Amino acid sequence: MNLTTTLRCLKTLTLGVFTIWLIACSSGPSYNPTTFNAQYDKAVVDAAEVRNVIITHVNISGPSRSYLERHEARIDAKLSQRLKEAGYKVLPQRLFTQEWNTAIRAFGDPFDPTTGRVNMKTFVLIMNSIKDQLVSKSSVDAFIFTDLIEHQTAFNNGMNHEARWDGVSRKPSLQGPGTSIPAGFDWNQLASVVSLQIVMFDRNLERIFLGRGGIDAIDAIDARSGTRFERRRNLLESDKYITEGIDLALHPWVPMQNWPGSQP
Repeated sequence: MNLTTTLRCLKTLTLGVFTIWLIACSSGPSYNPTTFNAQYDKAVVDAAEVRNVIITHVNISGPSRSYLERHEARIDAKLSQRLKEAGYKVLPQRLFTQEWNTAIRAFGDPFDPTTGRVNMKTFVLIMNSIKDQLVSKSSVDAFIFTDLIEHQTAFNNGMNHEARWDGVSRKPSLQGPGTSIPAGFDWNQLASVVSLQIVMFDRNLERIFLGRGGIDAIDAIDARSGTRFERRRNLLESDKYITEGIDLALHPWVPMQNWPGSQP
């Protein structure tokens, strides 16, 4: 799938799959029915001979919200380390950034800050320019885009009131003065959560991988009111959760141990 087609598909991708409310009943490795099945063909990736990758500093689906954007560099750094551990060479991000800045001076910025929309025609022109430059100047085999995808779900699974999305299960957190949640709390109300989406293109800008993994909740229960969710003050503070999201988003390109998408 080429870059233009991918952008159109990502624009219309529904998030309904993230509101599956099934309860796993296995005593072995936990099966999570919300686990994302990556769009991946091992033969195609092997044929692309991906060895040297570059993680871009921009999103393929548009800029993240400001409260998520500040965490992008940290997550990219953890992804870089994971890929190096898997035997891949990660080229310096500045190589892409330099070419990106040159290209937007020529073609304009494809991201509209007022609407958050992506001008696909401009984006493709920029990426083709960057691809031509980096393929000639470096050993890059693939371009990786990492997007933090925000959506909503409910903490209404089981007695522990877990939320499940993109392969993870998370319990709600309490924020503010107070230590307990009122018995009448509406567990069906929606809270914001975030996932990591990884999209990889080969040196010809053909898409060869699309994966996604859940990370953590953006919202916590407001202990002051005891009736609603509010945005957490300390977002994405758990390195463990970020690592889990990266592993989920990379599977099966980089295999994850105890992947939760295997049915018992």
